[in-house]
Amino acid sequence: MERYAGALEEVADGARQQERHYQLLSALQSLVKELPSSFQQRLSYTTLSDLALALLDGTVFEIVQGLLEIQHLTEKSLYNQRLRLQNEHRVLRQALRQKHQEAQQACRPHNLPVVQAAQQRELEAVEHRIREEQRAMDQKIVLELDRKVADQQSTLEKAGVAGFYVTTNPQAMTRLHRMVAPVGSLPGTLGPG
Repeated sequence: MERYAGALEEVADGARQQERHYQLLSALQSLVKELPSSFQQRLSYTTLSDLALALLDGTVFEIVQGLLEIQHLTEKSLYNQRLRLQNEHRVLRQALRQKHQEAQQACRPHNLPVVQAAQQRELEAVEHRIREEQRAMDQKIVLELDRKVADQQSTLEKAGVAGFYVTTNPQAMTRLHRMVAPVGSLPGTLGPG
């Protein structure tokens, strides 16, 4: 009798798993319909079904949520670093203007053109340095975000999520991003269950 009850429970579990798979697949299909048609065509029923299967135990939800949290924290940190740099540059420009204004007020009228020419050269040098620092910061941000994307791709590939692999191809990266975005936005009722 116990074997019979155990077999019934396994059948019921299988039916629940099948129902959850169907719900996840249906939710993914609905979310994919919101994507541009060029991406919809690349996400086959099989790929979506495999993704829904990977989502069944909740591990992939947790992985995606963790990756999204790391991404948001990284983006916030990089944004704050860039803001700090911009503020430093603003303070530097302000101090330079003040210094130049004081120097012009203190100089004799016949020396004013020489002082202004020197100040113009100094201003151009500072502006050049500021542009270089901003360019270097922007490159650092892009490299850090690229590294995070590669980490995310690798993590999802290692987790066995269907269709995920490490790539630097911009079109493939866009497709992978559009594939994982619905996972992060699935309703909580369809999450780990």
